[in-house]
Amino acid sequence: MIHQDLEVKNTKNKTKPSCCCSHDEPVHSVNDGHDHGHNHEHNIKDSLFKLFMPSIISLILLLIGIGFDHYFPQSWFSGYVRIAWYVIAYLPVGLPVLREAYKSIVKGDVFSEFFLMCIATIGAFAIGEYPEGVAVMLFYTIGETFQGMAVSKAKSNIKSLLDQRPDEVNILENNIAVKIKAKDAKIGDIIQLKAGEKLGLDGELLSDSASFNTAALTGESKPDTKKKGDTVLAGMINGNTIAQVRVTTAYNDSKLSKILELVQNAVAKKAPAELFIRKFAKIYTPIVVYLAIAICLLPMLFFDNYIFSDWLYRALVFLVISCPCALVISIPLGYFGGIGAASKNGILFKGSNYLDSISKIQNVVMDKTGTMTEGVFKVQEVIIKPDFDKEEILKLINVLESHSTHPVATAIHNHAGKIDTAIELKNVEEISGHGLKAEVNGKELYVGNFKLLDKFNISYDIDPSSVVYTTIAIAYDQKFAGYLTIADEIKADAPETVSKLKALGIKVTMLSGDKTNVVQFVADKLGIAKAFGDLLPEDKVNKVNEIKAKNETVAFVGDGVNDAPVIALSTVGIAMGGLGSDAAIETADVVIQDDKPSKIAMAINIGKQTKKIVWQNIGLAFVVKAFVLILGAGGLATMWEAVFADVGVALLAILNAVRIQKMQF
Repeated sequence: MIHQDLEVKNTKNKTKPSCCCSHDEPVHSVNDGHDHGHNHEHNIKDSLFKLFMPSIISLILLLIGIGFDHYFPQSWFSGYVRIAWYVIAYLPVGLPVLREAYKSIVKGDVFSEFFLMCIATIGAFAIGEYPEGVAVMLFYTIGETFQGMAVSKAKSNIKSLLDQRPDEVNILENNIAVKIKAKDAKIGDIIQLKAGEKLGLDGELLSDSASFNTAALTGESKPDTKKKGDTVLAGMINGNTIAQVRVTTAYNDSKLSKILELVQNAVAKKAPAELFIRKFAKIYTPIVVYLAIAICLLPMLFFDNYIFSDWLYRALVFLVISCPCALVISIPLGYFGGIGAASKNGILFKGSNYLDSISKIQNVVMDKTGTMTEGVFKVQEVIIKPDFDKEEILKLINVLESHSTHPVATAIHNHAGKIDTAIELKNVEEISGHGLKAEVNGKELYVGNFKLLDKFNISYDIDPSSVVYTTIAIAYDQKFAGYLTIADEIKADAPETVSKLKALGIKVTMLSGDKTNVVQFVADKLGIAKAFGDLLPEDKVNKVNEIKAKNETVAFVGDGVNDAPVIALSTVGIAMGGLGSDAAIETADVVIQDDKPSKIAMAINIGKQTKKIVWQNIGLAFVVKAFVLILGAGGLATMWEAVFADVGVALLAILNAVRIQKMQF
């Protein structure tokens, strides 16, 4: 487009300023600087002035010229003076387009939008329609400027929502706060945060406790209380107390940097509609040029009173109308708006293609733990057989579970207390879908589900299905030593999630490695008809394959780590826990940052609304352009109608595209 973005430019990623370009420019650079306060407002006003100055000059000269034509037709304003006047009025808006048309032709792209506009306006001058030639280029340029502003606004909206890091941080040096640039801070530095101040880097909280606003990362402004030792992330806003944070991650490796990079890269992954329009424009534009030539020349074979200038005018009108700008700009902007609306609500799409895919989902398959339940387990009972020392067994499993990051391990640590570092484990092994085993004091220790004991032929004298809670089986020295029962809470918005998905006509299935009776118990509470437990990772893959065999599109929701095979297999993979899991961001197609399952239905709804807006724009552009094209070919439309069909429809489509960012989901 012929405009300047009203934002800080990424100098490494400049693109051709064309309405017909692919719009692959990044949303922003992760390392962009920030403008603040009065200087920022001044820069915007200055940029707006520069943007519209050529159009203002042309408009003034055009209006003066039309005034002389109307009121003083036989005055000095005639002949070469009149031609020169309109040429001067044309140049401020026409030269940039002529320059871009030349560049496109040199690169082998002859049939660009710039080429169409140049032919149309120069042709208008050739047949003496000077005011209309200037007007077409003027309104085209104004339309392009507004389009550029719409794109820039969409980018800056997402940037302001996500890039909440301050440029500077206060580092403690000899207990004195020293202000440095955030990107210069080193791992191990201690940041002192004042009340209401934003954290610039990821770190570990050193203060006893602090409350943080996490809206930049989750879309939720509800305060989140952190305790000493907890991880706090760049972009979080400190509450009412002074807090100290030890830097644990470099500036460019922070969680927020990865989120920014994710949104930036999302623009490059095109939806099918975008890819189609790009291919369509390359075929469509040459066709309309040849049709315009036919409209101009073929009638001389059929009409005795053929007048070249009249038919050339019709052909030029046809060219202006046929410009595909409304489609080429508004469709990518519609998807971009959908990505922005999702980001605002703490949902990250890795590409506009996933917005399309999620809108077609028929079956949402979800893991239980950490998706529909809190994933925060508490030990309910410890049942150890009389033949074993209960205290010793607890110490052993506490040490063994320190080798796992599973929520169950945390529950055991919270119950058993401090880990006994004097206990030495050997040959520690994690068996996927089963549990852990190790050698201690020359004996084998097994901690996991009852399938683990079955695998190693260790007999037990209870029926696991008779216990409602999640059970952790324990075996020591090849003998069944007992078990723990662990309970997890259903998330507050889990029932709402199932209701919303059903309202959208989407089936819901729950899969889990937990005991079948536990899974069924949770499913019954949530109103999920299909639920399966005691599943290994490969069993989940088989279940999803069974659903896909029915030609149903599937979204799988999990943690993005253990469920990676199923996420890869599904139509759309959704990861819960983007705030705390790097693997989730890398594995899934969509990341829900605040662990709220209700965001699953919201993500699907955003996808549906985005697709709806895109197709509204396609329909609007085709209907209006087809109607005015017919009028133009029949000599019933002038350049003014042509300008409306091109610029007017493009602006309407853009306004429709950007409204998704203001919708409430």
